[in-house]
Amino acid sequence: MKVGLIGAGNWGKNIARVLNELGALGGIAEISPKILAELSLVYPEVPLYEDYRTLLETDLPGVIIATPAATHFPLAKEALLCEKHVLVEKPLALSVVEAEELVALARKQKRILMVGHLLLYQPAIRWIKDFFDSRSLGRIWSLHQERLNLGRARQIENALWSLAVHDVAVLLYLLKLPPEEVRAVGHAMLQPDVEDDVHVHIKFSGSTQAHLHASWLWPEKIRRLTIIGEAGMLVYDEVEQIVVLHRKGITRQLTNRDEGTEVVFRNYGEPLRDELTHFLQCIVQGKKPLTDGEASIPVVKVLEEASRQLEAYR
Repeated sequence: MKVGLIGAGNWGKNIARVLNELGALGGIAEISPKILAELSLVYPEVPLYEDYRTLLETDLPGVIIATPAATHFPLAKEALLCEKHVLVEKPLALSVVEAEELVALARKQKRILMVGHLLLYQPAIRWIKDFFDSRSLGRIWSLHQERLNLGRARQIENALWSLAVHDVAVLLYLLKLPPEEVRAVGHAMLQPDVEDDVHVHIKFSGSTQAHLHASWLWPEKIRRLTIIGEAGMLVYDEVEQIVVLHRKGITRQLTNRDEGTEVVFRNYGEPLRDELTHFLQCIVQGKKPLTDGEASIPVVKVLEEASRQLEAYR
């Protein structure tokens, strides 16, 4: 079975490569003549289209949308109306209203709507989820997520929608709790009203809180998740792809304890391959994706509220 790809730019070219390796690349739609020319050399046997509508008219059962975030809603809607199964890159949409409309449409059309929350297909994150659910860390006090680098500055999407969306998806996947409060501040340094650096603080029921820091204007590449629990601490270094358990903390009597550290997981997987394979399997087997549209609505809800906070902070 083959599927189509709409958008083969910065991230889409990686999707094209993996789909081709899986033998599932059935066609590519791309508006850039330069990119199309390059694709014709790399994939001479794959049909190429300047207009995505021509791709949607083919008999391919599904499409993957890897275009700018502002186009996700209209393209996904049109693809669903053409009775295609759809995998749309994160975020699903730029508002909860749009996200809910896509989910309802997918249900009506009896088609799969999956969202590319790539980190949820990282073997390390799946391991952390199992460890998390085992309650080995006891009560969870806080989660700290950092996604920092001297990266590619966007002209429309800010660091919240381009970077922090990854971590919001992971956070909600691990906790399975609705946020009670979202606060966000940001700093637009390079362009007006496009935040290059964003801090998001999320409060959940009980005493659990999360703190996210995302920036593409940072001297070092840091991608890290730190979980502080009553019985220990867990650190996932996404760059090194290792998970370290710190058997340390502070007791109720306010005394420090330290029983050492241990590397408990090393990641050798390729999440994009796992994600795309999952999409293909869901189409063939008619099963619900791990990151379906409905599961993505809470992510968009947090991002939407954080956006309001950022606008108020400007």
